[in-house]
Amino acid sequence: MTTGASRAAESGAAESRATGSGATESGAAESRATGSGATESGAAESRGDELRTAEFRAATAEETRTLGARLSALLGPGDLVVLSGPLGAGKTTLVQGLAEGLKVRGPITSPTFVIARVHPSLSGGPALVHVDAYRLGGFVEVDDLDLDASLEESVTVVEWGEGLVEGLSEDRLEVHIERGAEDEERLVRLSGVGPRWSAVSLA
Repeated sequence: MTTGASRAAESGAAESRATGSGATESGAAESRATGSGATESGAAESRGDELRTAEFRAATAEETRTLGARLSALLGPGDLVVLSGPLGAGKTTLVQGLAEGLKVRGPITSPTFVIARVHPSLSGGPALVHVDAYRLGGFVEVDDLDLDASLEESVTVVEWGEGLVEGLSEDRLEVHIERGAEDEERLVRLSGVGPRWSAVSLA
């Protein structure tokens, strides 16, 4: 899922307590079960001048997809999403959920050998441009993809894009995925960078 401006963490002395969903509240922000079954954990949202963060836990691959569908509601034309995490962390699984929420034509598979795929909308919304930068050697190869040509009217999601595509826009949503303790458990951290995300609640 590079950093934006300086991060200011929001904390409080509120007592940690169990919610009705079984998740726990910690610090000043609630940790609560989402509609997807994925749960927000720790301080649900940190605010800075140009960066906001939130963390989620998905117990299964299906919950990761559903979290992606939920995140799609935050996205619109011109948005850049940068996905990072180790091999097999579930980046493409999350994109499948994003695609479902955006209602674009599938199937959504890892574009490693194609590098970039455009998935047109089936509902009059923005297209999804799905990029895998794993095999790209640097900025020149990124530039050759001409992602900026479609950036304004599409939602652009770049797997393995950390350190390569930040120059495409001053605004981006960074998504970092890590494996959890269980086989399919994933920890997902969102970081909104730039003015576009300064007033958006990621929780």
